[in-house]
Amino acid sequence: MPRARFVPRQAVAATGYVPNRAARSLVTRRTGTIALVVSGAGDEDETGRFPGQVLTDPFFGRVVGGIVGFLRPRGVHPLLMLAETADTRAQVLAHLRQGDADGAVLVSTHADDPLPSLLAEARLPAVLFARPARPVPISYVDVDHRAGAKLAADHLLAQGRHDLVTISGPLDVPAGQARLAGFQDALAVLRHHGRTVPGDVAVVGFDDSSAATACRPPLTTVRHPVEDMAAELARLLLRHIERPDHPPTSVIFEPSLVVRGSA
Repeated sequence: MPRARFVPRQAVAATGYVPNRAARSLVTRRTGTIALVVSGAGDEDETGRFPGQVLTDPFFGRVVGGIVGFLRPRGVHPLLMLAETADTRAQVLAHLRQGDADGAVLVSTHADDPLPSLLAEARLPAVLFARPARPVPISYVDVDHRAGAKLAADHLLAQGRHDLVTISGPLDVPAGQARLAGFQDALAVLRHHGRTVPGDVAVVGFDDSSAATACRPPLTTVRHPVEDMAAELARLLLRHIERPDHPPTSVIFEPSLVVRGSA
């Protein structure tokens, strides 16, 4: 009677063997995790909890989805860390220096955040979502905001709109929140004065978050491919992990205009 033969993978499956991640990390010096660091999510309240303005932002959800979608097939998993204070920033740096994560993806939402510089000075593998406010030798992924604004203005001018106004919030708050808030404020002024959109006033937004289709009328908006940008962010980080001497790199994505009922 012929004896059954197993190829290695079948043998492994038959025994139920699961690789020991800790033992493997001793050889590869890799943990299989990266730190997803959010800086600017909001300070703790009196109960010690974070209000989570960023964490509940649909834009942030798209960023996380793009990162996880790229990393999961590669056996790499993100660990969420919040960095709001000098102490929590020090914890992030210690976590990376001790090898508890292979690198960091940083989503920073305020211009004076010192963490990008601290990561660069420590020569730790890290990439940043959005261009840093000050020159820092760190890789980042962003969208061409200037081109996006031009798309919006050109669209309004092509419709014969010549009195153009732009509304923006403070530069040190999440861009998606500021643009949405500006759009909502503008509409509330318009309704108060009995104006209609797009009859009397045409409105174009930025980001193309889920709020754009929930508005009435639906918002014409400049869209940038957040999920693709986040995946590129993760790809850049893995490159820096594999090649610590790889120089800082910037990748700029082109926006597009999504025309709906508001303009």
